[in-house]
Amino acid sequence: MDFLKIPERTSRPRTYGLTSVIDFGTPLGELKHILTDYSHIIDIAKIGIGSAYVTPNLKEKIQLYKENGIKPYCGGTFFEKCFYQNKIPEYLQLLQELDIEWIEISNGTLDIPLSERLYLISQLRKDFHVIAEVGSKDHDKDMPISEWKKEIMILLEAGCDYVITEGRDSGTSGIYERNGTVKHGFIRELTDSIDSKKIIFEAPTAKQQMYFINEVGANVNLGNIKLHDVLVLEAQRCGLRSETFFMEDENANYLNPTSTN
Repeated sequence: MDFLKIPERTSRPRTYGLTSVIDFGTPLGELKHILTDYSHIIDIAKIGIGSAYVTPNLKEKIQLYKENGIKPYCGGTFFEKCFYQNKIPEYLQLLQELDIEWIEISNGTLDIPLSERLYLISQLRKDFHVIAEVGSKDHDKDMPISEWKKEIMILLEAGCDYVITEGRDSGTSGIYERNGTVKHGFIRELTDSIDSKKIIFEAPTAKQQMYFINEVGANVNLGNIKLHDVLVLEAQRCGLRSETFFMEDENANYLNPTSTN
């Protein structure tokens, strides 16, 4: 349909405006049905936490994502488990066998020094696209905004394609208060200092997603999206929900069927 004036959306292959889903064991047959209709609005698929290690038909699932133009990768918890047990070589070999081209370097559970993560990034970016993550899953670890900004910029300068801001799949840590409320001032200061096109904000709930759409724009990068929520998210991005209804009035860039551009 093309008769409404709606916010302009980037199209695949996108470099921003990304929807990154989290897969917590969606059966292969169900995934095929989902991707038949919705693959065009999904850009990245994270096999959540360390579940890739016990996922049946993992190679087939990875291939299915790739056939549908979606970039699959394994959750940072899997990386951290391998790091903790000194199994990074085995992990990298598995990724290559699975034909996975993206890797997440995180420290959400372990406290891996930044210098060590930077060394890993310098080595891994030769063979992989690297996504780093900033922030902890621990509610009691409160890193000041100045440290968030410094770390994100250092990671991007080191060659990461994107940096994820920790929010957990529950949306209750990192950039969120324990009750799931967005740290509004924190986000505004972060996006005032750093190009939001290079940040993926974890936003598992509709309320959190709508906040980022209204605050950053229709083409904000959002992560930890449930597979069954991708269509509603796309509708939200297009101003087709009450909370984002007037977005096209606030944005000069929109899709207008009468435009000659």
